[in-house]
Amino acid sequence: MWGTWVNVLAILAGTAFGIIIGKYLPHRLQATVTQATGLGILLVGLSMAIQSRNIVLVIVSLAAGGITGEALDIEDHLTGLGRRLERLFTRGSSGQLTRAFVSASLLYCVGAMAVMGSLEAGLRGNYNILYAKALLDGILAVTMSTTQGWGVALAALPVLIYQGSLTLMAAWLQNYLTPAAVTEITATGGLLIIAISLGVLKIKELHIGNLLPSLFFAALLALWWH
Repeated sequence: MWGTWVNVLAILAGTAFGIIIGKYLPHRLQATVTQATGLGILLVGLSMAIQSRNIVLVIVSLAAGGITGEALDIEDHLTGLGRRLERLFTRGSSGQLTRAFVSASLLYCVGAMAVMGSLEAGLRGNYNILYAKALLDGILAVTMSTTQGWGVALAALPVLIYQGSLTLMAAWLQNYLTPAAVTEITATGGLLIIAISLGVLKIKELHIGNLLPSLFFAALLALWWH
C-alpha cells in the first residue's frame, strides 16, 4: 500500500501548493515539469519491458489483448462510464467543490497507470509506476486546484480505495501465478506504460484501455508456456 499512500499525499500536497502559490507559476514551467515526468514514465516502462524472457509471448499477448479490447470497446466504455458518473454525481449541483471532486477522481482513477501501478505493487512490491503516477497526479493537482479549489484534494479518497483494492487483489493473485507469469505480465505492462508516456509527451495518443486485456493474455500464455 506504500505506493498508493505516496500517491494520496502527492494529490493533497499538489492541491495545497496550487491553491497557495500555483497560480503564480508560469504555464511554461508546468509544461516542462510535465514533460520531465513523461520522460521518467518512459524510463519506468522501458525498465519493465526489457525483463521479458519471451518477446514473442509479449507480442502475441498485445495483439490478442488489442483484438479483445477493440471487440469489447473498452476505451469508449471507460470514457462513457466516466461521463455518466460525472453527470450522476453533479446532477442538480452547481457547487464547484463537487465538480472538482468528481472530475479529479475520474482523472486519477480511470487509466492504465492506476491499474498497472497497483498490479506491480501487489505482485512484485515495486512502486516505481505509482511513484511516477504520484508525481504526475501532483502536477495535475497543482494545475486543477488553481481554478477548481479544494475539491481536488477530496479525490485522494477514491484513489486510496481504488488503487488500494487493486493492490490487495494483486497480492492475493500472486499465490496463483508463477514467477514466469509475473515477469511476462510486468513486461507487457511496461509497454503499456511506454504508451502512456507517449501521450504525456504529446507524441502519440494510443487506445491504451483497449490494450488492457493483454495483461490477462500474458498471464494465461506464460502459465501455458511454462
